[in-house]
Amino acid sequence: MTAWHTGRLCGFDLETTGIDVEADRIVTACVVQCGGGQDTASAVWLADPGVEIPEGAAKVHGITTEQARAEGRPAPEVVEQVVAALAQVARDGVPVVAMNASYDLTLLDREARRHGVQPLVDIVGDQLRVIDPRVLDKRVDKFRRGGRKLEDLCRTYSVGLDGAHSADADAIAACRVAWRIATTHTAIGAASLGELHEQQVGWAREQAEGLAAYFRRTPGKEHQADGVRTEWPFIPAPRTGGER
Repeated sequence: MTAWHTGRLCGFDLETTGIDVEADRIVTACVVQCGGGQDTASAVWLADPGVEIPEGAAKVHGITTEQARAEGRPAPEVVEQVVAALAQVARDGVPVVAMNASYDLTLLDREARRHGVQPLVDIVGDQLRVIDPRVLDKRVDKFRRGGRKLEDLCRTYSVGLDGAHSADADAIAACRVAWRIATTHTAIGAASLGELHEQQVGWAREQAEGLAAYFRRTPGKEHQADGVRTEWPFIPAPRTGGER
């Protein structure tokens, strides 16, 4: 059996209007396939999110409201195409590599529902296999001090990151970090995709529970504990009033 990290990987990243997965919108998206002895194939989208892009978010990813309105494609069109691209990847058995996957995949899910697009989970179900460098890193190096953002992981694993906070650069870098972790830690690299996906579900839950416990015992941060979500690789959509 070929090790998953030596085959094709699909990096996925979003840049958005903010950090609230229930309310914020996609500004840019990237789905890039790399590795496996094949050429890199990258698709990048710029969306008009239909709302103002806050100044703070624009400073992070460099896209202003004016630019998005002038150059971006309609949000429903972008969301539909991104979902279709990831659905095809899942059908092909290629893992989706996403840094902090539960953020990007959840926000994409909510955007799909907002714009009347069939959500990814409804299309591919349990065919989706996700690799999250953040979850893997916290598993293999629990007690390392310092940040765990993508830039931090790139430094830790000696991965170049050009153009941080552009969706395409971040997507490629996440794939490289995942590859580094898999080649450095035999148990990660030797696991099948199905096994590793299920392991990450448990690891992500444990990591989130640990963070919530930290908040509860830290003066001034107790209120943050209730906002920690344990679901991975995405947070299920809230039930509507008519659902049972």
